[in-house]
Amino acid sequence: MNRLHLLYFGHVVRSDQFLVKNIMLGQNCGGLVQGPNGTIESPGFPHGYPNYANCTWIIITGERNRIQLSFHTFALEEDFDILSVYDGQPQQGNLKVRLSGFQLPSSIVSTGSILTLWFTTDFAVSAQGFKALYEVLPSHTCGNPGEILKGVLHGTRFNIGDKIRYSCLSGYILEGHAILTCIVSPGNGASWDFPAPFCRAEGACGGTLRGTSSTISSPHFPSEYENNADCTWTILAEPGDTIALVFTDFQLEEGYDFLEISGTEAPSIW
Repeated sequence: MNRLHLLYFGHVVRSDQFLVKNIMLGQNCGGLVQGPNGTIESPGFPHGYPNYANCTWIIITGERNRIQLSFHTFALEEDFDILSVYDGQPQQGNLKVRLSGFQLPSSIVSTGSILTLWFTTDFAVSAQGFKALYEVLPSHTCGNPGEILKGVLHGTRFNIGDKIRYSCLSGYILEGHAILTCIVSPGNGASWDFPAPFCRAEGACGGTLRGTSSTISSPHFPSEYENNADCTWTILAEPGDTIALVFTDFQLEEGYDFLEISGTEAPSIW
């Protein structure tokens, strides 16, 4: 099975029949998914998925359309049971996000006409699983970026030129860009100009970030941070990928307040 699976990852999509054949040979669930909208569920949902699951779903739509994936339920054993979402064919360079744990993920929108979900589980411990809804989007819309935890989305139009705004519930502070604009993306599609922000509790800082891009800021930024702050952010990427950190603002009390950045390969502390 492993050999067939690896061969499948190296092939180029040529036809629907080719995809179906390789999916059926390579894993015990999943399949080719078509149509304007639909639902994808982990095997056994909502009563728990099996151990050693290995499922691939490939969603295909028209050439100029894109695909939006929104999660209704999400509960996987953290760091051991994984749902990988690929923007296109299931190849390492197309990996969009690697999902695990019990937090409901944000909506995902493909840049092209193919979106792939690859679900794998280990030998022990299960959870409820996931239920995802997909919808085919025409090329002129960015799609609904989704609600954020402890936040509110303002705006109901998601076409090119439209703007939306995020705010946080009382007791929470917005991290990232509050206003997003739907713009024309390469290839005459559409995409939001910034990733969706997140809300953190007042007085709290740090956390674990996954995905292709995000924003990190000191507590209360752009206002001053408090004394005795102690925050740790962990950015996770796939093996073999690199992480680029770009600073747009930086003001710390020299000699007393520090930001330490460390990687997983020694020596890598700055």
